[in-house]
Amino acid sequence: MAEYYEPVLLAQVGKPDSHTRAVYEQAGGYRALRKALTEMSPLDVIEEVKTSRLRGRGGAGFPTGLKWTFLPKDHPGPIYFCLNADESEPGTFNNRIIMEDDPHQMLEGLIISSYATRATTAYIYMRFEYPLAYRRMQAAIDECYAAGYLGKDILGSGYSLDIYIHRGAAAYICGEETGLIESLEGKRAWPRIKPPFPAVEGVFRKPTVVNNVETCACVTHIIARGAAWFQSIGVSPDPNNPRDAGSLGPKLYCLSGHIEKPGCYEAPLGITVQQLIDRFGGGIWKGRKAKAAIPGGISMGLLRADEFDCPLDFNGPSKYGCLGLGTAAVVVLDETVSIVDFLHNSARFFAHESCGQCTPCREGTSWALKILERIKVGRGRLVDLDLLLEIGDTIGIMPGTTICGLADGAAWPLKNAIRKFRDEFETYIRESNPGGYGDTTPVPSLSLQELTLLGSH
Repeated sequence: MAEYYEPVLLAQVGKPDSHTRAVYEQAGGYRALRKALTEMSPLDVIEEVKTSRLRGRGGAGFPTGLKWTFLPKDHPGPIYFCLNADESEPGTFNNRIIMEDDPHQMLEGLIISSYATRATTAYIYMRFEYPLAYRRMQAAIDECYAAGYLGKDILGSGYSLDIYIHRGAAAYICGEETGLIESLEGKRAWPRIKPPFPAVEGVFRKPTVVNNVETCACVTHIIARGAAWFQSIGVSPDPNNPRDAGSLGPKLYCLSGHIEKPGCYEAPLGITVQQLIDRFGGGIWKGRKAKAAIPGGISMGLLRADEFDCPLDFNGPSKYGCLGLGTAAVVVLDETVSIVDFLHNSARFFAHESCGQCTPCREGTSWALKILERIKVGRGRLVDLDLLLEIGDTIGIMPGTTICGLADGAAWPLKNAIRKFRDEFETYIRESNPGGYGDTTPVPSLSLQELTLLGSH
């Protein structure tokens, strides 16, 4: 990564009244929208985004422009655009920063994206725990209507768009695009079986595009500066791998945990975990040593401290046994952290957030938690570690047993924590259950008294 990098997505963050249209326009805001509506056709916008090789910033990393082309070419409409602002991955807060401090940047990208996809209505699906983001976003939408950037015949172009905010009840599963759509329709957020994909049958069974907040913010700068500028940042595609789409453009990294300066930082895709900690985070706090880090949200798994040379791009974390880049939310764990505690906390989260629709996920996350609860109270057995690995290896989309990827997110911390820190788990089990750690016979569930004791910790 270059020694000096000028922020783009965070350029206005921290300036007085950065959330207002006046300040945004002083910095050149809405010029990209004028350019798109007056100089470019919807197809031109799609081609520019495809050329830029922008990949979705919500976790999956799917090429954005390609996703837009999946919409039916001859559909009479309506076509909908859904902005995923649920942001429920633990450790992730980059979308919140944009919505609170520079909402017009994202709104401009949303309007351009809706124009490109011929959407006439856009919904912003926002988690309920973001009250300031909600107020700032609604105020920004109102300012857009007042300025003629929304509503009928935007800037005299003949294109019309309405935007509405829908506040969700804060369920992790609503970050999955079809779960989000179900919730938006007022139903229980059970992900849909695909196909059909949302591009064919989404909101109200009409063609729908679902993109992330940061993705739309990037669209603003691609149209303003050009695809070549975007391609000049990050990691280029591997010329020897035709399936490698590259990891291009700026990226917002959330950095938290045991570091001196937690926060949201911008850097080109491809910065390593160690560089992020040293250059932005001020190093590990209190003079301690690092033990592990989550590279992109808890569902991505764990990196050991000796794996901090991992590049934070779309391909890097998978080479270290992690699920992927995810939301690029890096959580650092220092040497005092118990990996047993980390994994118990992770399993508790996913067991609670599983929607229960798919049996492998519902039962797998529940049983993983029960096993870890037994380990925590001193009734663990060495064989439990292999049982946890079996659960991790047999639930999720990748083994083909679930509808959505929540189970994969639950499985990766199980697999990574145990395989990378197995000695620590075995030591904990041997020391906390010296008389029974070698048992292999079935064991009863925890009593109410034991569960109560566990909860008190």
